[in-house]
Amino acid sequence: MVYFVGAGTGAVDLITVRGMRLLEQADVIIYAGSLVNPGLLEYAKNECEIYDSSKLTLEEVLEIMKQAGSNGKKIVRLHTGDPSIYGAVREQMDELDKLGISYESCPGVSACFGAAASLNLEYTLPGISQSLIITRMEGKTKVPGKESIENFATHQTSMAIYLSTGMLEELSKRLIAGGYRKDTPAAIIYKATWPEEEAYICTIDSLYDTAKKHGITKTAIVLVGEAVAHQGYEKSRLYAADYSTEFRHAKDD
Repeated sequence: MVYFVGAGTGAVDLITVRGMRLLEQADVIIYAGSLVNPGLLEYAKNECEIYDSSKLTLEEVLEIMKQAGSNGKKIVRLHTGDPSIYGAVREQMDELDKLGISYESCPGVSACFGAAASLNLEYTLPGISQSLIITRMEGKTKVPGKESIENFATHQTSMAIYLSTGMLEELSKRLIAGGYRKDTPAAIIYKATWPEEEAYICTIDSLYDTAKKHGITKTAIVLVGEAVAHQGYEKSRLYAADYSTEFRHAKDD
C-alpha cells in the first residue's frame, strides 16, 4: 500500500496527525528531499528505509514502490505541502494502477495557507475579495493559454503564485498588463513556516527589487491583491447583530 502524504508547509508540527501516524508506521519513505523538511523523518521508525526522490527518476521511484509493495511493506510517498497542488502525484497513481498497487492520499497544508498564517492574512475579505486563485508562471512546464497570469489578473482577486520566484520581473509586468495597479499590495514569503522563514510586504511593482534586496531566488510564494493590506473591507454579515442564522435570531435595535 502506498500513502501519498502532504508534509505541510515546512514546520514539522504542521503535518496532519494522520500524516504523522503514517510516517511512524511506514516501512519505506520516499520523500521530496529538495523541498520537505528533513526533520519530519524523525517520526520514522529506526528500521524504516528512506529514499530521497530529488535524486531519482519517476521510473526509479516506481521501482522502489513495486519492490516494497511486493513484500507487503507500507510505503509513504512524502510530498511537500499538499500533494494535490503541483505534486505530480497523478502520474504516479496512474502507474500504480497499472501495477495493481493500492494507494491513498493524506492532505497537507499548502504553502499559500502557511504564508497566510505567517502574515495573519485572510484572502476572502467581504467587499475586497471572495476568491483565491492558485497559479504559477509558465516555465519548463507549460500553462494553458486561458490560465495566463494576465487572464487571472483581470479578476482583481487574491492570488497565490507558486514556482515563480526566478521570474518576478516578468510576473510583475504580466500582473500589471492584466489590470492590477502597480501599487497593488503584494507579499513574498520565503520558506513559509520554516525556522528560516522571511516575509516581506511590498507592491506588485516592487516584487523583484524586494526579492533582490533580501537575496530571495527560490523556495518562495508570492501573494497578490488588496487582501494583503487588509484595509477597507466590510465586516462579515454572519456575525452582524441584525442577521439571522440557523443558530441565532437577529437582534432588534
